[in-house]
Amino acid sequence: MSGDRRKDSAEGSSSRSTTTTMADHHHHQQQQQQQPQQVPAAAAAPLSRYESQKRRDWNTFGQYLKNQTPPVSLSQCSCNHVLDFLRYLDQFGKTKVHLHGCVFFGQPDPPAPCTCPLRQAWGSLDALIGRLRAAYEEHGGSPETNPFGNGAIRVYLREVKECQAKARGIPYKKKKKKRNNSQLKAISSEEPKALKQSS
Repeated sequence: MSGDRRKDSAEGSSSRSTTTTMADHHHHQQQQQQQPQQVPAAAAAPLSRYESQKRRDWNTFGQYLKNQTPPVSLSQCSCNHVLDFLRYLDQFGKTKVHLHGCVFFGQPDPPAPCTCPLRQAWGSLDALIGRLRAAYEEHGGSPETNPFGNGAIRVYLREVKECQAKARGIPYKKKKKKRNNSQLKAISSEEPKALKQSS
């Protein structure tokens, strides 16, 4: 009798393994049929660092608008909302900006800590606005109505830049545009001709 049980249990386990094998085979066939549909998603290149940051910034701004009372839709968004968002971000800043009354005002490397507030660095805000401006248009917004490209935003960023430069004693100099070598060669080759013609 115990031999019969062993035989039954052996048959049961083999039938279970056959069922499992058939299910695995069926599942494998389904996966193969679905693979062509999954290839484009798998083949899609991962987002660049810039694109990832732009997506995060866009989502953060969208969440900021939703948290307003009353919530603001993107179609209602104006440059005032953008300015409020930039001011809101200051609380998360890591750049020490000395106040006028601070003994370290205008010193790039203060010798001791002070109680002046931390702010978002001008360069970070400028880059953020650039990414949000691009994201706005990628999400169907018109360049003419882009609140991130409004003149008030440029004025605000310029004021932040100047204020931080004075407070931190760090002058922001405009970068001179570099001429490429072919332009320089063309200019230098034209100079002797011009000299010959004038003489």
